[in-house]
Amino acid sequence: MERVRKYVAEFIGTCILVTLGCGTAMLVGCDAEHGGGYILTALAFGLAIVAMAYGVGNISGGHVNPAVSLAVLMSGGMDVKDFFGYVVAQILGAFTGSGILALIFDLGAVEDKTGGYGTNGLGGVDGNAAAGLVVEIVLTFIFLLAILGVTSKKQNHGSFGGLVIGLTLVGVHILGIGLTGTSVNPARSFGPALIAAINGNTDPMSSLWVFIVGPFVGACLAALVYKLLEGRSDKE
Repeated sequence: MERVRKYVAEFIGTCILVTLGCGTAMLVGCDAEHGGGYILTALAFGLAIVAMAYGVGNISGGHVNPAVSLAVLMSGGMDVKDFFGYVVAQILGAFTGSGILALIFDLGAVEDKTGGYGTNGLGGVDGNAAAGLVVEIVLTFIFLLAILGVTSKKQNHGSFGGLVIGLTLVGVHILGIGLTGTSVNPARSFGPALIAAINGNTDPMSSLWVFIVGPFVGACLAALVYKLLEGRSDKE
């Protein structure tokens, strides 16, 4: 039953993240001419993470992101069974959140200014998949390094951990939105892309692999680097 509660918490958390973050992007747009849309979208994703860190973090850890779960698995913070349970719950949550947005925007005749339910894309890097992959690896590495540091049992960050994580997500979005739309979260990318495909827009599916592979590679690198740094500090 405890496992089920964790999975439900991850489902709810990821659903809310996608609904708030991608929904804001759909509403305000994220084109280069209107930089305000960048800030609003970045804040929406960051504030959603803050809310979920305090809302479901005490139940499941508030990963709401398969890349975070992978880094936690590599750091010894969860077992393989929980990892796969978390990932399934996160994907279903992202799909549900995207479905909610489809209902709001399609039935409400509200314009989706992103043109694809807040999906990620390679337009900011001129369609170059390699460049997009580098962007996602670097941004995920930064995000996960902050998460691993602030949640380390060897450091006491009190009740400010969720705020630090949320602000870090805001930061990586400010840079990444104009490049790839900022994923750093495979579930967040998969849900909107699948809903877009169901509604006839299959373009986001062609580059979806970048937003799955990139975050997972970035998470692995962050886990390895943090483990190395933490081990060295112990010896000192």
